Amino acid sequence: MSNCRVIAISNQKGGVGKTTTTLSLGVALSKLGKKVLLLDADPQGDLTVCMGYYEQELNKNNQDKMKTIATLIGSYINDIPLDINDVILHHEENIDLIPSNLDLSAMEIPLLNAMNREVVIKNCLKEVKDNYDYILIDCMPSLGMITINALAAADKVVIPVQTQYLSLKSVSQLMDSVSRVKRQINPNLEIGGILLTLYDNRTNLSQEIKDTVKNEYGKYINVYKNTIPIGVKVAKSTSAGKSIFSYDKNSKVADAYYQFAKEVDESGKEKRKNVSTIAR
Repeated sequence: MSNCRVIAISNQKGGVGKTTTTLSLGVALSKLGKKVLLLDADPQGDLTVCMGYYEQELNKNNQDKMKTIATLIGSYINDIPLDINDVILHHEENIDLIPSNLDLSAMEIPLLNAMNREVVIKNCLKEVKDNYDYILIDCMPSLGMITINALAAADKVVIPVQTQYLSLKSVSQLMDSVSRVKRQINPNLEIGGILLTLYDNRTNLSQEIKDTVKNEYGKYINVYKNTIPIGVKVAKSTSAGKSIFSYDKNSKVADAYYQFAKEVDESGKEKRKNVSTIAR
C-alpha cells in the first residue's frame, strides 16, 4: 500500500487562497524533506502561472506543446498510451507539477461519457503515487466533474476559508459535496480541516470569523491551529512566479505556512501509524 497522502485544497468560493495554499504547503512540505507533486485542477491554470510557467504553448505551430492534466485525462478517456512522467514539470523549488490550462474546461463533457468517469484522475495518479509522499490538488471553485474527480482521488480535503462572512456560506456547501462523494464514490475521504486564510489580527472581524468557525464547525471538524496572515508580498510572489518562501522566506506568511505544513504532516504521520497498526 502506498504511503502517499493525496490532499485536495478545495472551496466552492473563489478568492480564499486555495492556489496560494497549495503552492505554499507544497514547498513547505518539501522543506520538511517530503517529495511533493502538485496538480493544477483548475482550467484557469493559476497554480501553473504562479509557479512561473507562463507559456502554455511553446510555439505557434503547437509543436512541443506543454502537456497538461487535460492531455492526461484525454489520453486516458481515449485509451491512448501516455506516460504521466512526460506531463510532470520539475520546479526549481524542489516540487513537481502537473500543469493546467483552458483545455481542461473542454474535458468536462467527455468525462460525463467516460467509463469510470469519477475516478479518471485517481487512476492516472496511480502510476506515480509511490514516487511521492504528498500529492496536493488545487481544485476549481465549483463542483463539476473535474472537482469530483479530485475529491475521488483524495484522502483528505483542506478547506481554506477567508476571514470574511461571505466565505462561511461556502463551507457548508462544500461539506455537503464531500459527504456525497464519500457516500457514493470515495468512502475513505475525510475533511482534514479548515484553514483560516487572509487573517488580520488587527481587526475585530477576523477574530469574530475565527470564533464563529470554531463554534459552528470545531466540534466535529478540525480547525487548524495555525492561521495564515494577510500579506501584500504573497501577491507579489505569485506574480513573480515564486512561492512566498523563495520571494520572502522571512515573512510572517512563510512562517505560518511552514508551521501549517508541520501540522498537516503530523496528522498524516498519525494516520499512517494507525493504518500500520490495523494492518498488523
